Amino acid sequence: MTARPRGAKPLDQLMRGVIGPALAARGLGEASLIAHWPAIVGETIAAYARPLQVSWPPRPEKRDPEAPVAPATLVLRVDGAFALEAQHNSALIVSRVNAHLGWRCIEKVAFRQGPLPPLKAKRGPAPAPSEAAEAEAQRAAAAIVDDGLREALTRFGARAIDRSAQRIAAATDPGA
Repeated sequence: MTARPRGAKPLDQLMRGVIGPALAARGLGEASLIAHWPAIVGETIAAYARPLQVSWPPRPEKRDPEAPVAPATLVLRVDGAFALEAQHNSALIVSRVNAHLGWRCIEKVAFRQGPLPPLKAKRGPAPAPSEAAEAEAQRAAAAIVDDGLREALTRFGARAIDRSAQRIAAATDPGA
């Protein structure tokens, strides 16, 4: 009997078994197409068009191994008001997706109109910690010899101290 490794596992290791089959069922063998969609096609296009599936043409029963693979169709969910705009941008979408994937696997785009959830807003920089939290974190990290490590732990500690103080305040506030 082998011992299981202890400690935390990266989230991607845990989710591969769930996400991989779900994406494969839709012809999306590359999860990065979904995960990095705004970076691939740009924020403007990503706001009104999202990938649903990649539709591959049927394979002949006796396929020549030397024959090139027939390109697929990328099916996008498009907000109805932007359907015409998406159609005008289809060549750009195809070229950007193919560049991301590293080969010419998409030949055309098909559209399915429907509502889209809003894209998640990018998180801005964390607010600066309070002076009291900064001072407390500096005292706690003072014994660390390495300057870079001490500064990093001080920044991290100050934010953690502030966050903890905010949670305690919220829990004890009767008006919350």
